[in-house]
Amino acid sequence: MDESDINVSSGEGFRYAEKIGLLIFLSAVILMAILGNLLVMVAVCRDRQLRKIKTNYFIVSLAFADLLVSVLVMPFGALELVQDVWIYGEMFCLVRTSLDVLLTTASIFHLCCISLDRYYAICCQPLVYRNKMTPLRITLMLGGCWVIPMFISFLPIMQRWNNIGIIDLIEKRQFDQDSNSTYCIFMVNKPYAITCSVVAFYIPFILMVLAYYRIYITAKEHAHQIRLLQRAGAPAEGRREPPDQHSTTHHRMKTETKAAKTLCIIMGCFCLCWAPFFVTNIIDPFVGYSVPAQLWTTFLWLGYINSGLNPFLYAFLNKAFRRAFLIILCCDEERYRRPSILGQTVPCSTTTVNGSTHVLREEREREHHRSNETMHLAASHPPESIKVPHCSESHSR
Repeated sequence: MDESDINVSSGEGFRYAEKIGLLIFLSAVILMAILGNLLVMVAVCRDRQLRKIKTNYFIVSLAFADLLVSVLVMPFGALELVQDVWIYGEMFCLVRTSLDVLLTTASIFHLCCISLDRYYAICCQPLVYRNKMTPLRITLMLGGCWVIPMFISFLPIMQRWNNIGIIDLIEKRQFDQDSNSTYCIFMVNKPYAITCSVVAFYIPFILMVLAYYRIYITAKEHAHQIRLLQRAGAPAEGRREPPDQHSTTHHRMKTETKAAKTLCIIMGCFCLCWAPFFVTNIIDPFVGYSVPAQLWTTFLWLGYINSGLNPFLYAFLNKAFRRAFLIILCCDEERYRRPSILGQTVPCSTTTVNGSTHVLREEREREHHRSNETMHLAASHPPESIKVPHCSESHSR
């Protein structure tokens, strides 16, 4: 065996080891996405308290979209990547590409709806939230998350509108004469690239930034007000703060700060996963489709990984979801079950929405209307999705 044969065989062995490592990594990503999203859906189906919270309808629908991504899209992409060939035919290539665009766009739309739901719940009055997030509006929002992506996925792709003007280039890249291999190539012309990217990413991204920015500002304002009260050592009217009220405000400040950090993590992961792909998606048609295929693949799978991260970001960080997960994984062990309402010590001035705690605006108004505190609390109502007992109820029980 001469030196050239040794180099060829060692090169083939290295490529084989590379493919095995890549297959293991992609399989782990797919398995994580499937198990995580399945666990979220089962938890909500089994836990009656989780089903009462409106935000969780968006989280379950998001988990279903991400589950479909991990079952219908990722495996075929992984097989093509490892085998370096597409063996399932041209028609299934179009169907698989349409499902890819549909489901990933639906996932992004759900993230946008969750941000809007949290904005209304945290930054608005409870009555405003209840009027805005009615069952009909939630149904329409969920329907829009699934119907709108159809107009940028199956409709244009099956009609091949994205190929207009670049058919020759696509045919050249679909078939490799040297290796006699066929590939599932998805290339888009300039109008489709701009339309698809704006609808699927840039509009939801702007809405999410605005919503989470307002939530972040509200959380910082609450934390700042609490710090001022603590430094003063007493409430605004000079009365001495009871010990239990002091511990409540301290807990409130910690939860507001944690909520603000959580929002930064959510937006950071979303931008890290999807921004590279959609920025490249717009740039590529204007630079003669010169972006390397390896870079495209990396950015695409970075977006797929977001479907595996969503259960951790939107459910696993929630204490109620974590308790439901422990009940499922530990075979309904009694110690993980939800305590009865008689043992709950939820502060009457705080409200939890999908794991994020915030102070109701009555808290700030109470500083100026301390004399009318009892009547004001009796007249206020939390959102329907939030189960917080009134102060009078908790003391009487």
